[in-house]
Amino acid sequence: MANSNQLSSLDHKEATENLTQAILAKVTYLNTLEEAVKKQDDRQVYQLIDAKRYAREILQDKEAELDLANEKLIVDIYPKLSAYLSENLVDYLREMYPFFYFEEVSLGYFQFYFGNWWGRRLFGTLDVLNVKFEFNEAEYHKLAKAFELEAQNKRLNSDAIEELSRESDDWQELIDQQDERDARKDELRQELKQIAQEKVMPWETSKLKESKQRLVEELTYLTELDEQAGKAYRKIRENEEKVLALSKEDTLMGYEKQSIIAKFGSFENFEAHNASLYRNYIADLIARRAGEDK
Repeated sequence: MANSNQLSSLDHKEATENLTQAILAKVTYLNTLEEAVKKQDDRQVYQLIDAKRYAREILQDKEAELDLANEKLIVDIYPKLSAYLSENLVDYLREMYPFFYFEEVSLGYFQFYFGNWWGRRLFGTLDVLNVKFEFNEAEYHKLAKAFELEAQNKRLNSDAIEELSRESDDWQELIDQQDERDARKDELRQELKQIAQEKVMPWETSKLKESKQRLVEELTYLTELDEQAGKAYRKIRENEEKVLALSKEDTLMGYEKQSIIAKFGSFENFEAHNASLYRNYIADLIARRAGEDK
């Protein structure tokens, strides 16, 4: 019969070895990361913080067997990692996207603007650890729409500006027709006065009431138009301000489109480069490291 104390001793020895190996694996991981940082080897740092993505996109190995547990050890220092990795990444992005202007708003956290001109737009944030732009969806949609409308020889706000202009023309027409309305109201009042003074036979009373009702309704309608006309100057001024704002936005959008075309040739190329940003940047880091080692 086996000795239970002997079995217990063997189990404890195995547990000790397993724990030691697990601790050594974590220490090795952290030491490797520390060494990569000391050597300023950003490429290796990216591989260490997300080995699965690195294997899939850089090594083209989707089936790689990886121990990803140790990556959780550094979650609490992500802001410091991001701050460290941002220096080379932002330098790279400034060259590849010369129209983006980056601003570090907190440790390792960046937002970026499109352009350095007046009225430039806050365009999104930069995910340094994942080498990814997090675009402001509304602003990005406007830019994409502006390129789409270009084929129709339209600007982003062409339809809205046209609608506001038509609306202003209608308001102006109300103002211009004030004298005509005043003259017609005088006529209606005179006709109502005459009806009030008329003496008719009982069987004509109904017809007279109908005539009076039609005159009252027209007078009421003209009075309502007067009330609308009273708002017309304010409405026209508001529309002019809206048109000015939309026109300025179209002008800025024009600068953005020109910037993208000058660098990438087309919006499609711009989107393709965004989609492959991680691969492109890691490839650049590899190329730079190879150049330094020569």
